[in-house]
Amino acid sequence: MLMSNKGRLARLHYLAGTYRVMSPGDHVICAVTGARIPLEELRYWSVARQEAYAGVEASVRAERG
Repeated sequence: MLMSNKGRLARLHYLAGTYRVMSPGDHVICAVTGARIPLEELRYWSVARQEAYAGVEASVRAERG
């Protein structure tokens, strides 16, 4: 039986310029805003903190602390 990843939270390992899927899913959660980010829209993350961000503003907020 095939399992659908739709609606499931993905677990990723963030690398420089890419990421590795550790557990399949279709989205991650922004570490700053709590927003759901579809994987096809994921553009911002921190390799050092292993966090995803919903956009550039959230990324800057995380960087500033």
